[in-house]
Amino acid sequence: MANFIVRRRPGMPPAEAGHPGLNPRREHENGIIIDRDVPVTLRDGVVIYIDTFRPEEAQYLPILIGWGPYGKFGPPTYSHFYKNGGVTEETTSPHAIFEAPDPAFWCGAGYAVAIVDPRGAWLSEGEANFWGAEKEGEDAYDVIEWLAAQSWSNGKVGMSGVSYFTLIQWRAAATMPPSLVAINPFEGFRDAYREISYIGGIPDKFVQIWQMISGWAQQPVEDVWEMMVEHPLFDDYWKSKVSDLSKVTIPAYIVASWSDQGLHTRGTISAFNEIGSTEKWLEVHGRKKWEYYYSPESLVRQRAFFDRFLKGQETEINNWPRVRLELRESYYIGVERNEHEWPLARTRYEPLYLDLDRAQLVPDAPKQPSKSTYSVDPNFSAASYHDDRIELDYVFDTDTNLTGHMKLKLWVEAQGADDMDLFVAIQKFDAAGVYVGFPFFSAQEDGPVALGWLRASHRALDEGKSTPWQPWHSHEKEERLIPGEIVPVEIEIWPSSTFFRAGERLRVVIKGSDVYRYGEGTFTSNHETRNAGRHAIHSGGRFDSHLLIPVIGAD
Repeated sequence: MANFIVRRRPGMPPAEAGHPGLNPRREHENGIIIDRDVPVTLRDGVVIYIDTFRPEEAQYLPILIGWGPYGKFGPPTYSHFYKNGGVTEETTSPHAIFEAPDPAFWCGAGYAVAIVDPRGAWLSEGEANFWGAEKEGEDAYDVIEWLAAQSWSNGKVGMSGVSYFTLIQWRAAATMPPSLVAINPFEGFRDAYREISYIGGIPDKFVQIWQMISGWAQQPVEDVWEMMVEHPLFDDYWKSKVSDLSKVTIPAYIVASWSDQGLHTRGTISAFNEIGSTEKWLEVHGRKKWEYYYSPESLVRQRAFFDRFLKGQETEINNWPRVRLELRESYYIGVERNEHEWPLARTRYEPLYLDLDRAQLVPDAPKQPSKSTYSVDPNFSAASYHDDRIELDYVFDTDTNLTGHMKLKLWVEAQGADDMDLFVAIQKFDAAGVYVGFPFFSAQEDGPVALGWLRASHRALDEGKSTPWQPWHSHEKEERLIPGEIVPVEIEIWPSSTFFRAGERLRVVIKGSDVYRYGEGTFTSNHETRNAGRHAIHSGGRFDSHLLIPVIGAD
């Protein structure tokens, strides 16, 4: 039994978002039968509402489910994001909703589609708990089996969709509904503590922005931000939102991106190894996630996957590599590489040591100790831009493929505080010294190679789960610093894949706040720090501060 109380906030009235109210009806449009506001009764008597789409005069259809809290009515909301997140009217139909499978495409491919307003969302009954809560997994089980029993169904159900539409797939598949035969998790975190709320132990106010688009309901909904405040460590509350992926045994086509640093990259990729499925594929691209989900090349692959398992057809999936990765060179420039596993077995992990005196990364550890400091005082106004960060460069003398996890080990000291929040960016510059930006956080275009975060008081490692290239922080206790104390920390850098030509440089940025900021209310990370005073970084001598990089050898 859970030993926590779920805090709730009032639901935002659906009518204020333009919801027209319940109106069960059947519509016919462009060869599609649309049943609106269909009631489905769950095992505890709660009634939720779904819309179903199916091609006219078709029977025994496989079904795809899109399950999320953003509302099954109305057009998608990509217009709120920079350049629409890359999504255009040409790639989606008026039936498409935010992050869900587009009914027009899938009905044209011989599928039925069900879009669900979950428990407590919009006009569905009950009270909403978010992010893959156990009850939501049971609800998904009930809806899957209800759909499979419909007269027009062939009894086979799949799930697809981005972000929330992915994390519910982990939970639903773990409940093992007999009729759920395949899933397409497309960029969704699977550990709400480590991958969205407290990355590195630092609270992210992005959750407050998320709550603004997910709390339309007649009843009170879970107040995730308040729960964050009450549960700053990884405890039973956070454990309740982590699905047991060993119970996911059905075929899975998992798609991640290098560009969702700070949200979905880490969890989607790690889930590939954690699920119990024997038939599973991982694809990692470097583009904007929503644009890529609806792109023609992605839809071809999605259809090949579902045609194989929901229709029993022989498709190109028989020739798929187990892992397909985009090796990025610059914005929307990269090559696909076929691989056998993740991480890549031929990875050679090499340390680059911090030479603070020369602001460089070097292959051999400096013999003499050195120290650099930077300000983390939010009221500090520096004449020099570089006084609020440390930057260190490494210039490659040969063409180099870096694919995998990086780790930054630092010896650190807080000056004027008993804790320190560390933010790390890995960046690329071309041979002329020009910054090379990548797609970032759904819509931005000037992002990093990779990011890392750590609150120093959360530095304790779970030695059983940590590897030399990926530290695993337990986040179960705090170890505050004392004045003058110098401690080692290992910062997990989220996975990436980037090609550096000879003469190009890798830069490490270390600072006390988010390296990439786009203003309040923007759909990106915005962490709440406890920093004060200055941070000191030590290297050389006994202080083996270094960046561990994943060098990929020739095939």
